[in-house]
Amino acid sequence: MGEPLLLAQAIAIPTGVAILAYLVVGLVIGVESIGIPLPGETTLIAAALLASQHHLRIEFVILAAATGAIIGDSIGYFVGRKAGRRLFERLGKRFHHFSEDRIVRAEKYFHKYGVWTVFFGRFVALLRIFAGPMAGMLRMHYPRFLAANAAGGIAWSATIGIVAYKIGDNADKIFGRVSLWALVGIAVVVVTLYVVHKVRKPHDVPEPTPKPAESADV
Repeated sequence: MGEPLLLAQAIAIPTGVAILAYLVVGLVIGVESIGIPLPGETTLIAAALLASQHHLRIEFVILAAATGAIIGDSIGYFVGRKAGRRLFERLGKRFHHFSEDRIVRAEKYFHKYGVWTVFFGRFVALLRIFAGPMAGMLRMHYPRFLAANAAGGIAWSATIGIVAYKIGDNADKIFGRVSLWALVGIAVVVVTLYVVHKVRKPHDVPEPTPKPAESADV
């Protein structure tokens, strides 16, 4: 949580004005959604942590993040639709995020899953940057794109925002519990695998190889 907390201070201390913080959240996430690599998710987490400390209101943080995501993706869609693949070729020369290999992988996701890539892509860093421009380049029907874009933007903003808000100052306690349960889960899995191995071992004895038939010429 170190990076989000530092960013939270960067938002709160220089401005001191809540409305400016909301604008920062929406702007950073919007620009990231257009296709420019920025720390959108980190900004959302930072603002949610500020809300947990009563510097901001979490509902406005989520609203700003969702609005930025929807508008940014829509702008990215029309930019990608107009510029086509040349856009990714130019961006690939400036940002390693747009390497040829990553573009090909993103195209495969779009061809295979369609609008679901737009919805679930909001939760994946790489696809969060690619979704709008890629959908436009591939000429995805805009109303379908907009529906998936809006649903994904709202779901992502609410999920990340609320989780970060609920963690707040109790992050150490919560992550400590998570680590404990993770340790218990690993122990259960190891014991289970050991028992399964022991139970299956007698049945894994290979059958004797049949002797080759004697030659009739012998």
